[in-house]
Amino acid sequence: MDWQALRLSLRLAAWTSAILFVIGLPLAAWLARSRWRWKFLVEAVVALPIVLPPTVLGFYVLVALGPRSPLGQAWLRATGSTLPFTFEGLLVASVLYSLPFAVQPFAAGLAAVDPRLVEASWSLGVSRLATFFRVQVPLARPGIITGLVLSFAHTLGEFGVVLMVGGNLPGVTRTVSIAIYDDVQALDYAAAAETSALLLAISFAVLAVTYGVQRRARVTWPLAS
Repeated sequence: MDWQALRLSLRLAAWTSAILFVIGLPLAAWLARSRWRWKFLVEAVVALPIVLPPTVLGFYVLVALGPRSPLGQAWLRATGSTLPFTFEGLLVASVLYSLPFAVQPFAAGLAAVDPRLVEASWSLGVSRLATFFRVQVPLARPGIITGLVLSFAHTLGEFGVVLMVGGNLPGVTRTVSIAIYDDVQALDYAAAAETSALLLAISFAVLAVTYGVQRRARVTWPLAS
């Protein structure tokens, strides 16, 4: 088993989940409560990575991060290096690819919070920001946990986007899914089977945690189901 690739994948998944929590929670809050007429267009953009082939998304991300793009040029001036085929570029691609797997559960959890509780907090003089973190976020905890777990697992198993944006550089962009592919290409089925079994166990644990959290939420707040 390629432990270096596994550590890199775990690091990538952890950073992706953390960034999605920071940027995805405000976006999910807006999607859950906004009555804007064209909100469905934003929802479609967020959900696009679910239906878009990973190679297509990876190609557009690769172009957007390239040295000829404004973002790529700004990064080059700031750091002296390019984004493609680096861990940082891989992280940007992973955040975009896993965005719906975090935002959609976040939004569902926040939408399920009773608005009367939010209004009661406001009427007591609590600010909107404080109400969000003291009332809405705790009550939406099952959805938030589900989003974090799913985005972590989804990032851990990425292949197409990772290969397009990061390539296959050992210790830099070579993730565990690419390591499995390399083992199969080298006819080392024993190593591929060992790594695949580990990812299978992780995937099962992720689903068990997700469904367990959702079941506990239904038991705790039966009226919300």
